Amino acid sequence: MKYLKILLLLLLTVAALACASPQDKAYESQEAVNKERLELIDEYKDCMEKANHDKAKEAECERYLKAADALK
Repeated sequence: MKYLKILLLLLLTVAALACASPQDKAYESQEAVNKERLELIDEYKDCMEKANHDKAKEAECERYLKAADALK
């Protein structure tokens, strides 16, 4: 009976740890997406600064902004 309680406790502990894993993966995935969005926004800002009010070059920079919006 004592071994059954220990086995049951061990099984419940393993099950609880296994349930937390997908949530952790989801947080890591969301963190990676947010990091990528920030990098794209930084590239957009740099591109706009280099464009120096040239409308054609500013239009090319929009791809970074659109890519960042797609990651929402």
